[in-house]
Amino acid sequence: MATATHDNNVQKAIRTTWFSLVGNTLLALIKGIAGILGNSYALIADAIESTTDIFSSFLVLVGIKYSNKPADENHPYGHGRAEALITFIVVGFLITSATIIAYESILNIQTPHALPEKWTLIVLGAIIIWKEISFRIVMAKSRETNSSALKADAWHHRSDAITSVAAFTGISIAIFCGPGYESADDWAALFASFFILYNSYLIFRPALGEIMDEHVYDDLAADIKRISVTVPGILDTEKCFIRKAGMRYHIELHAVVDSNITVKEGHRLAHELEDALRLQLPELGHVLVHIEPDDYS
Repeated sequence: MATATHDNNVQKAIRTTWFSLVGNTLLALIKGIAGILGNSYALIADAIESTTDIFSSFLVLVGIKYSNKPADENHPYGHGRAEALITFIVVGFLITSATIIAYESILNIQTPHALPEKWTLIVLGAIIIWKEISFRIVMAKSRETNSSALKADAWHHRSDAITSVAAFTGISIAIFCGPGYESADDWAALFASFFILYNSYLIFRPALGEIMDEHVYDDLAADIKRISVTVPGILDTEKCFIRKAGMRYHIELHAVVDSNITVKEGHRLAHELEDALRLQLPELGHVLVHIEPDDYS
């Protein structure tokens, strides 16, 4: 049951990543062509951001496939940590794109150029709607699958939407205010680059916590305790250590039992507890149950 659920989540994540990959490729082409023909530096900057999205989505795809390889002799906990490492690389792409956009924007602010074409606003409006829809779809799938790499990919869509909103604003100011406001388009792109940097931090922080085994899973710990005490013979739980690796959560749990039972009975209870947890929490990976006597001091 748990394995089937996990495999289903992996397939969901892979399909969602392909959705991002194809969408980002089409949008990069549309933005680039529209930016050149429509004389919009903000749209060109937006196209650069979408181009980095193509590479990051490809990395996410590779990372999801690799991180879900089964455990082996050298990786007894599986390969899940690869997903967090891929997330770091994706963040690197985000930071790189933000830096390029900021640099090009500053150069363009200093260079006189013609006003953008009005029709570029129509293109941007459609792009903003599509990217926000994409963000919501991918973010929902990241929650379903517990994938940090998919979450990073979702925030790529949101970053793209933000740069497009900034470009839309800048182009609108440049067009409707007329000569003398041509650089509003470039200021908008510069402003968007700071949003991208901020989103980079939002993606980086959880992935760092995953690598460092930071405990941020109180809700899951509460569920584990609730399920544990429903198993006949399990009186309570003490320590519960949780670490996330890819789409799996590995746990170490101290379960309290009657001190008068035999070692064999304690061993049986540990297995029954593990089975109960896996049945109700299919996202669990490695489960280690340590038996504690109720009168231990």
